Amino acid sequence: MSDAPWWRGAVTYQIYPRSFMDTNGDGVGDLPGIVDKLDYVASLGVDAIWISPFFRSPMADFGYDIADYREVDPLFGSNDDFDRLLAKAHALGLKVMIDQVLSHTSTEHAWFKESRESRNNPKADWYVWADAKDDGTPPNNWLSLFGGCAWQWEPRRGQYYLHNFLTSQPDLNYHHPDVRRAVLDEVKYWLDKGVNGLRLDAINFCFHDRELRDNPPKPEEKRVGRGFSPDNPYAFQYHYYNNTQPENLAFLEQLRALMDQYEDVAAIGEISSEDSLATTAEYTRKGRLHMGYSFELLTDDFSADYIRGTVRNLEAQMLEGWPCWAISNHDVARVLSRWGNGDASPQLASLLSAMVCSLRGSVCVYQGEELGLTEAEVPFEALQDPYGITFWPTFKGRDGCRTPMPWDGGVNAGFSVGEPWLPVPAEHRALAVTLQDATPTSALNGFRRFMAWRKTQPALRWGDIQFIDTPEPVLAFTRKHGGETLLVAFNLSKQPVELPLAAGKLTAVNGHGLSQGEATADGIRLPGHGALFARVD
Repeated sequence: MSDAPWWRGAVTYQIYPRSFMDTNGDGVGDLPGIVDKLDYVASLGVDAIWISPFFRSPMADFGYDIADYREVDPLFGSNDDFDRLLAKAHALGLKVMIDQVLSHTSTEHAWFKESRESRNNPKADWYVWADAKDDGTPPNNWLSLFGGCAWQWEPRRGQYYLHNFLTSQPDLNYHHPDVRRAVLDEVKYWLDKGVNGLRLDAINFCFHDRELRDNPPKPEEKRVGRGFSPDNPYAFQYHYYNNTQPENLAFLEQLRALMDQYEDVAAIGEISSEDSLATTAEYTRKGRLHMGYSFELLTDDFSADYIRGTVRNLEAQMLEGWPCWAISNHDVARVLSRWGNGDASPQLASLLSAMVCSLRGSVCVYQGEELGLTEAEVPFEALQDPYGITFWPTFKGRDGCRTPMPWDGGVNAGFSVGEPWLPVPAEHRALAVTLQDATPTSALNGFRRFMAWRKTQPALRWGDIQFIDTPEPVLAFTRKHGGETLLVAFNLSKQPVELPLAAGKLTAVNGHGLSQGEATADGIRLPGHGALFARVD
């Protein structure tokens, strides 16, 4: 399938620029730092990078509150620095995807500053404004994911505005055609620059219910969510009206029509809805997004049954689209802490990366995942994330997965000569890149070996997937492509397992670097945290 678009089966490395590499000593990572470390990224064997927001912003939500879609924030460098980054990445064979936060802006954006001044200015209806109820309370019961009411009073207009996240992140009014045109023009600016793709943040939040109907209450036993905890009041509602509206589909088709004017580009939509898998399938139908990913594997549940059920569920609904999977990102605790149960071994780190990279679809890998980094314990006095500060101590926010990359054994693990914006955990220093480089059995070298091997396996990159019902702790499936069937089996536990498996004649395929399982006369044998890849004859 050499004619497949680059993004099908691609592994994309997510860079959180604040925490990647600081070159000017202010304690915050920057675009020149990414440029300096692109050779390292290329050495991992990934296909692309996704850079979290670096646009002009007051940084209330660390760049996800955009004040100017076209300008690089001086904290991160300049537009010229981005041009250098793009050129070097392309020279190294890496595609470049950027975050686009389209559902809301910062209160510092020029559009909002104009909109809030009066009810009759040219941008008066560019944001979601509503009158108070007769008693002065907000227009409905919608809640912010970051805590509290989703409506903020604006005295200049004598109205409330909607914010699904922070009060400083007002929601754009996508029912207004001028808003849709303006947003697409901002996207076009970066496509014209030559970026290869977009990661679309909270893309199902663009539209709201025109009638501003109340969300219905959710029973306590169903208060589970993705990206928020059960004790967050946001979990107390069904979010039928503040996001995932049917009008969003037409906008996705407009966005896709724009992207189709360019070669070699793709869009990944981040989706968190009442039924994220169903929404992902709907949003990736022909003429909409190229790929969609949800929080469904960014959970605490680590079992073969859960992973198998989640992927099967999406496969059953996604008849046209292409999935994208992630087990870590900048919003959730690191996977080795969530799924390791105290085990942070290089073997488990390698197994988890191999597992997600063996599913049908594309993959997003978060910086540090290749090093086997664990979630950092950040004390309350050092917290930066407003989400964590609000919900402390039951939810400690997202700072624990955002601590700086450890590059070497020097000051601040080589991240910065200044005081880092978040502390560098002592346990991460022992996992620094230079130390792991020199250790053949390290998580880093295991990651590189598997990525290089995966590129030689068309079935893993593009093949169909069929799960095999196996008991815990074994996750097993086949990948089929071009007449080849590859059996894949992972032991998710430390203990060796042996189980019967009627899969035909099996010939082990080596070179992946994981603890090697073997085919027996009537089944398979897997070492602790081991795997078997075998051709089925």
